[in-house]
Amino acid sequence: MKFILLLVFAFAAGMLAPVQAGMNAKIGKALHDPFYAALISFAVGTAGLLSYALIGRMDFAAIRTVSGVHWSLWLAGLLGAFYVTATIVLAPRLGTALTFGLVVAGQLTMAVIMDHFGLFGMPIQPVNWPRLAGVALIVGGTMLIRWF
Repeated sequence: MKFILLLVFAFAAGMLAPVQAGMNAKIGKALHDPFYAALISFAVGTAGLLSYALIGRMDFAAIRTVSGVHWSLWLAGLLGAFYVTATIVLAPRLGTALTFGLVVAGQLTMAVIMDHFGLFGMPIQPVNWPRLAGVALIVGGTMLIRWF
C-alpha cells in the first residue's frame, strides 16, 4: 500500500508541474519578465515551506548540518531556478505538451545516467535495453507531440 501511495504522489507531482508552469507563465506575462515570475514563485514556495516548518514539523537545529555538505550541492537551488524559469519561457512558446515532453525526456535520460553510475548516492541500477527502450519511447512520444 505504501508503494502505491508513493506512485500516486509521484504522478500527482508530475501532473502539477505543467499547471505550475502555466500559472508562472501568466505571472511572467503580467510582469513582462520571466525572471520576476520565477522569483515570485520561489518566494511563495519559500513562504509555504517556512510556514510548514513553523507549524512544528521541522527541527531547525538539523539545518545546521547542511554546512558540512560539499559547496557544489548548494547549486541545487540554482538548478531549480533554471528549471522554473525555463518552463516559464518555454511553455508559452512551445506549448505545454511539447515543453513537458522534452522536460520529461531530459529528466528520464539524466535519471538513467544517474542510476547507472550511482550519482549523488543513488542506488546503482545499470543501464539495460529495457531502460533505454523506455527513454526512446518517451523521446518518440515527444516527437509525435511536436509533429502533430
